[in-house]
Order: sequence, then structure tokens, then C-alpha cells
Amino acid sequence: MAGRECYHCKKPIEEGREHDCWTTTEAALTQDLTEDLQDAWTRLRETAVSFGDQRIYASHKSIMFSRQSCYFFVRPKSTFLELCIFLGRVLKAPQVRRVDRASKSKLVHVIRVRHRDEVEAPITDWLREAYELCDTLASKAAVKSKPAPRPIPKP
Repeated sequence: MAGRECYHCKKPIEEGREHDCWTTTEAALTQDLTEDLQDAWTRLRETAVSFGDQRIYASHKSIMFSRQSCYFFVRPKSTFLELCIFLGRVLKAPQVRRVDRASKSKLVHVIRVRHRDEVEAPITDWLREAYELCDTLASKAAVKSKPAPRPIPKP
């Protein structure tokens, strides 16, 4: 079989055949999770869906939750779910393992979830805050994008 090996997934690819290992599904990313992690994942997803309209999709090794932009994502790992929440402020809490600047207006907070019981306040409160932050940032962007009125020249 003539072909090549994919740089990302290391699988052989036949000559002339299309290959996109970046495309995946929620089911594919969560199928090998333990029962505790499956329960935690289900609770996380149900919590996010309860917030309202959004897009949920798998991308590479993450499951993204997005409105105008991604407000949090989950990376399923073998022993925990890595939860990355985008907020406009720094959280100081024992659940937060790391905080990094994601953009000019957002910080990403990395949290590890190992059990369904961990998916409750304050984590659910932070998810809701991130969901609502999308509205705030969108309204600020709309205000900034309006051009300033031009002064009328004097004759």
C-alpha cells in the first residue's frame, strides 16, 4: 500500500485518500472515560445546556461550548476532565490549578474534575458567569465599533 503516515494521529493514509484526524465527535472523545468521569461529563454538559442557546462541538481533543466565541471547553483525560473556563477576572480558589491570559479581555482558568459531585457551585457559577460574559463582551465590541460622529466644519 503506497501512502504516508499522518503527522498527528500516526495512522497510515492511502495515496489519494482524504484524511482529517482533526475531525471528531463528543462520543469518540468520551467513550473511554471511567463511569465516574462519564457521570461528571454528563452533568457538565447538562449544566451548560441549561444556560441557553449555544453551540457544542468537538474539536481535535476538546469539546467546545460556544456562543459568539468559546466560553469554556473540556479536554477528557484518562483520570480527569480538564475544564478550561474563560472569564474576565482572576479566580482565587483551590479548584483552579492555573490561570493564563487568553486575550486582552479574557483569562482561561484550568480546573480538574474527577467526579460528578464536583460539578456544583462554585464551578457551575463560574460556567454561568463565562456564558454571560459573552453578552457583555459582545455589547462592548458593538459600542467600540460605532464610528464617532464627525464634526461639522464651520463655513
